[in-house]
Amino acid sequence: MKEIVIEKNDAGQRLDRFLKKYLAKAPLSRVYTAIRKDCKINGKRMKEDYMLSEGDVLQLYIMDSELEGYIQKTRKRNAKRQFSVIYEDENLIIVTKPFGLLVHGDKSEKKETLANQVVDYLIETGAYVPRLEKSFTPSPVHRLDRNTTGLVVFGKNAQALRSLSAMMQEDGPVRKFYQTIVVGQLKEELVLKNRLVKDEERNTVRILPEGSQEGKYIETIVRPLGGNRNFTLVEVELVTGRSHQIRAHLKSAGYPLIGDVKYGDRRVNSYVAERFALTTQLLHAYKLQFLDVPDSLAYLSEKVFTAPLPEDFGVIQKGLFGKEITNETERKRKRMD
Repeated sequence: MKEIVIEKNDAGQRLDRFLKKYLAKAPLSRVYTAIRKDCKINGKRMKEDYMLSEGDVLQLYIMDSELEGYIQKTRKRNAKRQFSVIYEDENLIIVTKPFGLLVHGDKSEKKETLANQVVDYLIETGAYVPRLEKSFTPSPVHRLDRNTTGLVVFGKNAQALRSLSAMMQEDGPVRKFYQTIVVGQLKEELVLKNRLVKDEERNTVRILPEGSQEGKYIETIVRPLGGNRNFTLVEVELVTGRSHQIRAHLKSAGYPLIGDVKYGDRRVNSYVAERFALTTQLLHAYKLQFLDVPDSLAYLSEKVFTAPLPEDFGVIQKGLFGKEITNETERKRKRMD
């Protein structure tokens, strides 16, 4: 019999979700069989939706030899580190994701991900000790596409992870800003409101009128920061956060992102590919602004975190505009705030 004392980072989750993580290599059928037949909480049988509390004692009546095969072994740390730390405290870490790196693993890549790299860093610094945790792993509270660069927030404990995840929702107290370069001359702020439908098979989206009965509501605010008659550097504020929202929404408004193969202008894409070797969308999640943050993370209220533009972004700015517009960006942003 294995006895597990529920610690703070394991509390506040359902019994079945805890066991799915604790018995990571076990089939789901075995997890639910264990709940019905081989598991007690504080000496009593509980259903799978029982919410664990700190101090609960979970008893697993599973042979040690079988249990050993179900528990995920602590993986070896990777030496590679591609991100930069923007901010860190006992509850969270904010990092910059480079181009081409997945936030989470997928079928094509499971090892070299931002999530794994950040966990390795926290292990090295002693902020996360896997052997002391039953089910918790520091995790990102939102994600960026592989080819989008910029800020990603991670929760370092379970309470912070839950709070930050809720805060990052569209009605939460966090404003999310991106920078990109679009085709065409944009002179005034755009407030775009439509609905979005995703084609799962093709991994593309369509933009429909706001009054449509299909899809999900989307809202995007686009502010020009400088440029010329052919291209404009813009700041994009995501009010909602749907898949491909920025790329498709700006395309529908007549201002596609340069380099965007799915939604962009083919002629312009050929030009920037030849001149700058840019073969994908140019998009950088450069700023997060925390407004009135509640509860234990209230100290984040009114804080603003920014990520420097990648070097390639600056090179493209200079090539298209004759200069970088970073300083102008900040001055305009301050006036708007």
